[in-house]
Amino acid sequence: MSEKTISQKKLLGVAGLGWMFDAMDVGMLSFVIAALAAEWTLTPEQMGWIGSVNSIGMAVGAFIFGIYADRIGRKNIFIITLLIFSLASGLSAFTTTLAAFLILRFFVGMGLGGELPVASTLVSESVPAKDRGRVVVLLESFWAFGWLLAAVISYFVIPSYGWQAALIIGALPALYALYLRLKLPDSPAFSPSKAEKRTIGQNIAGVWAKKYARSTFVLWTVWFTVVFSYYGMFLWLPSVMVMKGFNLIQSFEYVLIMTLAQLPGYFTAAWLIERAGRKFVLVTYLLGTAASALVFGNAETTAVLIASGMLLSFFNLGAWGALYAYTPEQYPAVIRGTGSGMAASIGRIGGILGPLLVGSLLASERSIGFIFGLFCISIVIGVIVLALFGRETKQTELE
Repeated sequence: MSEKTISQKKLLGVAGLGWMFDAMDVGMLSFVIAALAAEWTLTPEQMGWIGSVNSIGMAVGAFIFGIYADRIGRKNIFIITLLIFSLASGLSAFTTTLAAFLILRFFVGMGLGGELPVASTLVSESVPAKDRGRVVVLLESFWAFGWLLAAVISYFVIPSYGWQAALIIGALPALYALYLRLKLPDSPAFSPSKAEKRTIGQNIAGVWAKKYARSTFVLWTVWFTVVFSYYGMFLWLPSVMVMKGFNLIQSFEYVLIMTLAQLPGYFTAAWLIERAGRKFVLVTYLLGTAASALVFGNAETTAVLIASGMLLSFFNLGAWGALYAYTPEQYPAVIRGTGSGMAASIGRIGGILGPLLVGSLLASERSIGFIFGLFCISIVIGVIVLALFGRETKQTELE
């Protein structure tokens, strides 16, 4: 691995490893929330705030670090964001109050929110057009491995050793990923001389220039609806299982089974994306997510609950992979980090509102079926906007 060149496999491995540990932390958070609710006797609103403050940090991080990726390079931001994420995640294990935990989760979110769009931009710019969509979806598939690790660690560690041990385990390997990332070359599309000639204001305005305004409108709508529904549903998944009558251990078991379905979701999306196109994969997988959410929310038997939960994981995470492939392709190199980061930042606003909405609706005694029905409607709105106004970017050369 040299400073100037890197093979596609090594790039995917180094970028994916950090992505996996990020996912492991987010995945464990859903289990940690369920454990903290019992240990700290949290209300549904307080549980909702844990998920939402993470998303507030992600919104801030995606916006700030996306902009600076166009100023100081993709690699530098890649390293800075992982360092922030690792340190804050490890420190959050030593908190004894909800306030301190929330503050650190904000910084965890900042690192995570900044890293994800920059990672997909770096990989997207480093891979030939014929492979680009497939490789970015495969990068996103590391998220599923992270969630699987989260489910395994949460199942075996949290009941015996506490949520603190789980968070420490999650933070340590991320430092190894940071070491690997130091040897990563920057994107071949990033030009320091061009970056110096443009101001941050010009880059932000450029995202809404006439040529890119339609793409920006589509991306912001789809990102908002997808992230709103994802964090509303998945951060509450173990807790929803408990509310449906399962104990904490059972809920962890069933969520682990559901999480396994994420992998074929990614791999089928990776196979389809260069054959059928970005829009086809996004529309199909998002409609599958909406239908699965509706069935899951109204499931009354264990079999239906697990089957619909697996389909929810399959379709939702396949759609995520396609969205990360699709987003950087909408902009030229000089504003690609800014455009991708701003779209992700708008999405994270949905991630703030989703968990809070669930907490508030549960407190007002709304049914799980009603709540998941709202997420179904949200996704369908995103699909309609994408189908009508989105442009196909399959195998197009990046500007």
